[in-house]
Amino acid sequence: MFAPRSSHKVRVTHVVGQLRTGGMERLLVEFARHADRARFDLRFVCLDTAGPVADDITACGWPVECLGAPEGLRPSLLFRLARAFARTGTDLVHTHNNRAHIYAGPAAALSGLRPVIHTRHGQSVGTSRRHRLAFRFTARLARRVVCVSEDAQKLSATEGVAERRLAVIRNGIDTERFAYSGPQPGGPVAMVGRLVPLKGADTLLRAVPQVARARPDFRLEIAGDGPARPELEALARGLGVADRVTFLGNVRDVPAVLGRAAALVLPSLSEGISLTLLEAMARGLPVVATNVGGNPEVVEHGATGLLVPPAAPDALAAALLEVCDATDATRAIGLAGRARVESAFCVRRMVAEYEALYLRVLRRAPALSE
Repeated sequence: MFAPRSSHKVRVTHVVGQLRTGGMERLLVEFARHADRARFDLRFVCLDTAGPVADDITACGWPVECLGAPEGLRPSLLFRLARAFARTGTDLVHTHNNRAHIYAGPAAALSGLRPVIHTRHGQSVGTSRRHRLAFRFTARLARRVVCVSEDAQKLSATEGVAERRLAVIRNGIDTERFAYSGPQPGGPVAMVGRLVPLKGADTLLRAVPQVARARPDFRLEIAGDGPARPELEALARGLGVADRVTFLGNVRDVPAVLGRAAALVLPSLSEGISLTLLEAMARGLPVVATNVGGNPEVVEHGATGLLVPPAAPDALAAALLEVCDATDATRAIGLAGRARVESAFCVRRMVAEYEALYLRVLRRAPALSE
């Protein structure tokens, strides 16, 4: 049984694949900002090299260790992680997404059966069969597999994770950092996300010509970068809409991008609980999102935003035309979205739920058979 001394802070080591730009990485910064420092002592381990998110975490006063291991099978990571857990006196390991867990789950066992909490941030769409099988096996080493949406919980159960190991803790954001501003008249529609096929930016670009024909002043800003950017820029030129689309690249000041926008669009093919969606709703923007993953758990169609099918440019264009104008109706949608985020997606609530889960799991240590 885990019975910490009153003077002993619980040492939690977060393990992540990389610390560049992305929703899951931004969430780690929220763990760093909002941890109960009187009770918990945090460490962060990145399997890859450091990125800008590592600077944000260290600015909060927590150490970050980057192991410099690129993608691919790296058995030595098991032993490096095990030594790191033992060296730092880790009480509990918290892994984020599959690659981190495939290594850190067994490493925690090697280092002395330290309990593991794993968070599944997305739907793992596009992962190889080998990775899915490896995760299914290593998931048995996690005391709890935390899903950020009910949808992800159901998917995890169908993939073979025992229901008794599953829990749902929805993502949260700091609504003080994303203050209400409302839709800006004449502002651009914004998309924020990593430029990979899963984010559906190609579908969005194919919708732009239809919107532009009805709205000659329509503009789109895309904040984010990634391997798909060159082909997306070529697609915008091919569709004749390059003059209406601005690729901003990686943006550190996301609140500013949202603050000048008329609406947010999230055209993803797959999502967990999107932080960008929550941030835009906190800013009071009407949102258009695809009806996938956790999106319908955030957006109530017609009340806090609009939901459209994935990979459907015509439906996306029609929805964008509904939210482009800062009318009383769109402002009402934005206000309802803000209220929804404040009531159900507060970052302090999220961190507190994780910390309560840490303590429940530690009290039941060391058995792995529950």
